[in-house]
Amino acid sequence: MIPLFVRRGFAVLSAILLAGCNTVVMNPSGDIASQQSHLIWVSTLLMLLIIVPVIFLTILFAWRYRKNNTSAKYEPDWDHSTQLELVIWGAPLLIIIALGLITWISTHTLDPYRKLSRLDENRPIPADTKVLNVEVVALDWKWLFIYPDLGIATVNELAAPVDVPVRFKITASTVMNSFFIPALAGQIYAMPGMETTLNAVINKPGEFDGFSANYSGAGFSDMRFKFHGMSAQNFDAWVQAAKTKTQTLNRATYQALEKPSEREPVRHYASVDADLYHAILNRCVGAGEVCMDKMMMSDAKANAYAASNTKTAFTNIFTQRQKQDNALRLSFDTEADICKASPLIIGTK
Repeated sequence: MIPLFVRRGFAVLSAILLAGCNTVVMNPSGDIASQQSHLIWVSTLLMLLIIVPVIFLTILFAWRYRKNNTSAKYEPDWDHSTQLELVIWGAPLLIIIALGLITWISTHTLDPYRKLSRLDENRPIPADTKVLNVEVVALDWKWLFIYPDLGIATVNELAAPVDVPVRFKITASTVMNSFFIPALAGQIYAMPGMETTLNAVINKPGEFDGFSANYSGAGFSDMRFKFHGMSAQNFDAWVQAAKTKTQTLNRATYQALEKPSEREPVRHYASVDADLYHAILNRCVGAGEVCMDKMMMSDAKANAYAASNTKTAFTNIFTQRQKQDNALRLSFDTEADICKASPLIIGTK
């Protein structure tokens, strides 16, 4: 049996340690993450409507009907109560219906592929707002961010202006990863040869943590980056500072960057090959490699051509067989006409 003072000390120590936890998921700075946080709170409170009474009644019954409480009412023949059955089954059923409705609505509202309709709960997106496009590549073990509209790229650093919708197009170089900025939005997977999408917006300036939330090998623990929410002026200055660098991100540079490395420092590229992300996504960065989209298009055309030839061959066979059947039917009709004619009597004069 653990002594009482040890148990109390452990409880106090746990409380002290948990006091230092980062609650960014429950107190985010982006609208999508805020809606997800609200969903967590509502779902938790709905479930507590059942959990708390059950825990309370369990403790109450254990205390009231303990062995040495001889004053507790004893009814060995009692076996049913309609009112109690309605409470036991009705309350959980109502909560499940409410949770199901909330889940259905939130699944569509918070779909990461869905274009944003608002900056926050009080502001819709202005009609003239331009979306910031960012192409994200999960490497071993670092993050590459390409800004196709701005012509720059960064390693292990991401920035976006406040109150500007951002559309992330996400893929990976080798193994599956998970792109996650808790202050901005929920995590979404990055997979080689595939593209996922995340639409989000940051509403407060600041520096926020981003990382991989899916184990991907030896350097996974250090696969982290900083996400900067900036004012429009500061973001423009950040872009101009990146454009003053001498490094260029082309296919040869990318192939060197793609090699596994850990704790890669922040790096900026002043220019990027326009088709680099397409080549990364379609697994054809190296010289002489056939892009997946072209390969699939060729396969689709070949299958369509084969299906067309099969259909033509089948049509020809069917037409030929039909001609044979018609010829055979014609011969049967001729023989029938001969049989209908007057018989020839042999041996008469």
